[in-house]
Amino acid sequence: MKPIVLVHGFWVTPRSWENWIAHYEAKGHQVIAPGYPGFEVEVEALNADPGIITAVTVPAIIEKLEAEIEALSEPPIIIGHSAGGAFTQILLDHGFGAAGVAMNSAPTEGVRVVPLSQVKSTFPVLKSPANRHKAIGLTLDEWKYAFTNTFTAEESKALYERYHIPANGGILWGSVLANFQPGHQDTWVDYHNDNRAPLLFISGSEDHIMPPAVQRSNAKHYKSNTVTEHVEYDGYAHLLPAQKGWEEIADFALDWALRHAR
Repeated sequence: MKPIVLVHGFWVTPRSWENWIAHYEAKGHQVIAPGYPGFEVEVEALNADPGIITAVTVPAIIEKLEAEIEALSEPPIIIGHSAGGAFTQILLDHGFGAAGVAMNSAPTEGVRVVPLSQVKSTFPVLKSPANRHKAIGLTLDEWKYAFTNTFTAEESKALYERYHIPANGGILWGSVLANFQPGHQDTWVDYHNDNRAPLLFISGSEDHIMPPAVQRSNAKHYKSNTVTEHVEYDGYAHLLPAQKGWEEIADFALDWALRHAR
């Protein structure tokens, strides 16, 4: 049984993987869902002290994830959601993992597709350069538009209260500026890396913050000889891991990864 590493995105913590952890553990897999540096505390603590969030950087996140993976008995299946999807791509590019799945993934450097719904979803952070030095949360209405637009109002509110934390404005601004600055930035990967493990992109058709067009473009950037595929699930929003029917997607992702694992 290959171990599984679940990588969360922004505005949430490893708690957002709670259902997937139990699901995969019931199948006999060792499952870890590492938090970013300092994110070992709970959602409530991060909301009370967002300074932990502003202190984190992409290189520090990747370093911590790599250390967690190196401690495992064998190369794992890496599954990342949102920004965690971009981090999954970076980890694979660095030689980690037997296979990877990037769900509703943020793009790596070089992907220039920016749908209007993505602009609206990230506007709470990107509306001011001053937010580069802050942790910026979403209101319940902003959360519903960006994360849970296909959920009921009751579901959206419950998930907001359980999962939501502010996001690091500096990292989000950095991802926007990555395509306009010289040299490799924090989210750079080698799209020609033939030694990279197989990678699957999974998109939700109704995702506002990372629409399928972003993943399609990201997948097309890869020019290596390794397997890179994209599938789209109709009717799913950004918070796909918590939407009704997630079990089917979790099983498909794991089956794909195990079939293609190095």
